[in-house]
Formats: sequence, structure tokens, C-alpha cells
Amino acid sequence: MKDFRDLQVWEKSHKFTLKVYSLTRKFPRDEQYGLVSQFRRSASSTPTNISEGCGRASDIEFARFLEIGFSSASESQYLAILSRDLHYIDPEEYKDVMDDVSEIKRMLSALIKKLRADR
Repeated sequence: MKDFRDLQVWEKSHKFTLKVYSLTRKFPRDEQYGLVSQFRRSASSTPTNISEGCGRASDIEFARFLEIGFSSASESQYLAILSRDLHYIDPEEYKDVMDDVSEIKRMLSALIKKLRADR
């Protein structure tokens, strides 16, 4: 079992979650239970799954939780696109979010490959 706080991908995904919470504060109130909630849940799901996977007994189980976190990161990418197209975030914020989530996905992919190769 690993300490999730030692993983750079967890740290990056945690900071991404904080960014999403900050960005969504300015979304319209009528999106509070729609897009805001969905975007926050998808963003927080990635570090949550990394954390949970670190508590598993095997690398195979850990890799499975990382895959779930990867899927959540993909969901966040779509929600960023939707937020941009609805004009809730500006182009610079969109680029920043997409750069962050793309890096998180690359890091997760590399870690998943390493865990699967080590078995």
C-alpha cells in the first residue's frame, strides 16, 4: 500500500480539483445542481480514485482505480468544452484547464502502464 500524497499525479489532480471549484463559483446559479455539480464531481473523482487505489492490496487493483480516475479526467475535459461553449469560462481559462487535465491523463496513463508491466 502506498501513500497517495507521495504521487505527483495525485498532487496535480488535487490542484486541478481546487481550480475547478474556483472556476465554477462564477457559473450561473441555475447551473448549481447541473453543470457545476457534475464538473466538480468529475474533477474530484480523479484524486479520490488515486487515493482509494493506493489503499488496495495489489498493483492490479491500484491500476483499475487509476483507470477510473482517467475516465473521470476525460469527463472533465468534456465539461470544460461545454463550459467554454456556454461562455461560462473564457478561452484562456479553457486552455489552462485542458492543459492541466491533459497532463494528468498522460501521468495516469504512464503509471497504469508501469503497474501493468510490473506484474
